[in-house]
Amino acid sequence: MTKQKTNLLRKQVSPFEGSETAKSVFQLATTLALFISVWILAYISLSVSYLLTLLIGVVGAGLLTRIFIIFHDCCHYSFFKKRKANQIIGTITGIITLFPFYQWQHDHAVHHATSSNLDKRGTGDIWMMTVDEYKNASFWTKVSYRLYRNPLVMFGLGPIYVFLITNRFNRKGARKKERINTYITNAAIAAIVTVLCLAVGWQAFLLVHGTIFYIAGIMGIWLFYVQHTFEDSYFEENKEWDFVLAAVEGSSFYKLPKILQWFTGNIGFHHVHHLAPRVPNYKLEEAHRSNESLQHVPTITLGTSISSLKFKLWDETNKKFVRFKDLKAASKVENMTVSD
Repeated sequence: MTKQKTNLLRKQVSPFEGSETAKSVFQLATTLALFISVWILAYISLSVSYLLTLLIGVVGAGLLTRIFIIFHDCCHYSFFKKRKANQIIGTITGIITLFPFYQWQHDHAVHHATSSNLDKRGTGDIWMMTVDEYKNASFWTKVSYRLYRNPLVMFGLGPIYVFLITNRFNRKGARKKERINTYITNAAIAAIVTVLCLAVGWQAFLLVHGTIFYIAGIMGIWLFYVQHTFEDSYFEENKEWDFVLAAVEGSSFYKLPKILQWFTGNIGFHHVHHLAPRVPNYKLEEAHRSNESLQHVPTITLGTSISSLKFKLWDETNKKFVRFKDLKAASKVENMTVSD
């Protein structure tokens, strides 16, 4: 894709930037109302069977994911026209999803500015090593990386570590406004949890909200992982890195069934989102369909996305993801060549 074409692509998507207040209010109101209703239904279902609660909890997790997408849009100031409205609703939805608004906004902005840039990794992204970095890493770094990239750790422990632990602390160098917002978020979460535990009992609260939170956490990490870890992805060093190419080739189009597309707030159109972060979630599909070039980006489905679990390292030489066992196989070939 030429520089001229990439610049044109950004211009073609720009008309979809900007929120529509009525649509935003409707989405916010219906999503919150449905989430509260499903939460109450899940609590009532405990008297019947936890299996039923679990099934209802899956729906609740989908709605919590949708609330997070609203929070995410607020962080980009794309959900409402006024910054203050985005900040207020972003803080409230952040409390519900356990994310401090300003802290996550900062890290996510860095992610957008550095996505697929091999020289600027480390903030707001998933830990990814190149083949050469892994080869030259210490024993314990390799062990840590292998554990981190293990699906049981990433998706099993990840939601607990990220949402419950790291989100509770301010980052180093955070400004006063960001620190205060984190304190307010933590205090509000503690107050809501206390009230709910007193109202329904801590066991019932854990069974209902623990289920919803954990499933939603797995969904959230999976979505973020799979939309930047896929075959034919894009990564370049800073001198070669291009923002538009990182968006349309380094962010996937996750083609989901309509019901999952609704629950995930159209975030499957991730290439459009990275190309134009000010496009609200309810306009992403329209922006995608409006441009022929955007319909020919790396596309994954529920079925093909599972294969992304095998990708562990980025091979800079061949510009593709590889498995750990591919690295071993390559080492054997090199050793045989040296022996010959």
